[in-house]
Amino acid sequence: MLEHDPRTADDPRGSDEDPRDRDGRERDRTDPRDVFLRELDLPRGPERERVFDGDREYTLRGSESRTLATVGAFRVVLAQDLRDRDDRPLDARNSELRHLRELSLVDTARMPGRSDVALFLTDRGQSLLEAHRRERDHDPRQHDPRDERHQEFYAGLVKPRELEHDAQVFQAYLNEVDRLLERDARIEHVALDYELKREYQEWLHERDRGDAGADGRPDRTEREIERWALEHDLPYFDGHVHFPDVRIDFLDPDGHHLHRNVEVTTVHYRGAHAAAVKRAGFSRYRGATARTGKRGRPFDPHVAEEML
Repeated sequence: MLEHDPRTADDPRGSDEDPRDRDGRERDRTDPRDVFLRELDLPRGPERERVFDGDREYTLRGSESRTLATVGAFRVVLAQDLRDRDDRPLDARNSELRHLRELSLVDTARMPGRSDVALFLTDRGQSLLEAHRRERDHDPRQHDPRDERHQEFYAGLVKPRELEHDAQVFQAYLNEVDRLLERDARIEHVALDYELKREYQEWLHERDRGDAGADGRPDRTEREIERWALEHDLPYFDGHVHFPDVRIDFLDPDGHHLHRNVEVTTVHYRGAHAAAVKRAGFSRYRGATARTGKRGRPFDPHVAEEML
């Protein structure tokens, strides 16, 4: 059993960079799951190492660290979309999934109408990730506020009724990232709708903060809201800002900061809801349902334009 010493991760006395950082950057280009480990000082190798969160002790190997980070970034992920040390899909019988559950770092929820399960972090799992978060290095000569964002990690199952939809956001991410990596893009950050909506709500109520007489209703004008949406590259129509399920921030080969907005749609998207999703212009991923049992496929709203 190896012991993981976080003090050696950023030791400036060594002339060589931490090999885990170098290996992690190389994997970032090929495995879209590893990007979520970039800010974390957790085991990366094939053998389990001891890690600590306060007085709690755990043992993790690299694939288990990756599972925790991926699940935390997307809140809920299908077990079959995750991989163990031998690159096998996780399932209820998988030893790594069993190990993480025994450590009380993850919990599972049965998918309706399927044999698969979805994983989500427990409070302990989220606490462990936050305890081993480290600052990213930035070049002050090329400062960009977007470089200061941390990857959010979530715990708990917030919307059980939307489990079938939310568990497929990660699969939509994988499909979109496959196309980005083919263009030598570097994935930098992933923001779920929770993060985008929280930022919007904080801005809406910024003027009310500390005002005991505030009635809780934002006093932003429609023009201000429309401008905020434009500045954040979000569609605004029918009196609402529309948010994607996930926003993927990436660097193109020339170093430009770009992003891709992705929405998961299912057979339940009908009428006005379906029309609004289409009008928003997000990249759409057709999710599987318990009724069809079929995995989704990406839908690019610009494909028809390119063909014409």
